Amino acid sequence: MFCVRACKSWRAIGNGDDMAEIGKHPRGLPGLPAAHAAIPVWNAENWFYEDFAIGDKIRSIRRTIAEGESMAFNSLVMDHHPYVSDERFAVEEGVFGRRLVAGAFVFSLGLGLAATNCLNSFSYGYDRLRFIKPVFIGDTIYTIRENLSKVVHNETMGKLRVSYSVYKGEGELVLYAEHLLTALYRDPAPFAEQARAAMAEKEAARG
Repeated sequence: MFCVRACKSWRAIGNGDDMAEIGKHPRGLPGLPAAHAAIPVWNAENWFYEDFAIGDKIRSIRRTIAEGESMAFNSLVMDHHPYVSDERFAVEEGVFGRRLVAGAFVFSLGLGLAATNCLNSFSYGYDRLRFIKPVFIGDTIYTIRENLSKVVHNETMGKLRVSYSVYKGEGELVLYAEHLLTALYRDPAPFAEQARAAMAEKEAARG
């Protein structure tokens, strides 16, 4: 019963395609017994460029942000601004009356919650990162990820644009970002002509 409920939280809530069917593919690893290699790997996919459907969405599980991990992140990145590290300042003098969770930490958590660990895609960069509402220690967040667009990039990979919308509480949007990533073609042949044209256009733009 638990498996059914858990799996439903990862079902596609967009156009009904298969993006959200995470953990379908067995994959061997060096030193792994054959019987274990035959078991599908949870939260690690073998999607290719062709498998990403525009409009597909997944929703993550929720997680509450604790004080300890927030302070550990602040120490790790040397971000000890009073708004994130000084309780007395945040309460007595701060604009929000409470200590904030660092935006960079919310960004990291938001992406991690919806990460699928796809073996065939690679990070290209991020666009349009916005910290929309404050996040406080003790807040509970979740992420909705959506495939926005895809274009032919070169002879071996296409380029994808994926959005991450991070929410807290009962659906209050706190962060938005778009992730650019490249993904290998399963079969490069159908994209060869478009790839040559795209590369020629890039070369011409460089002058």
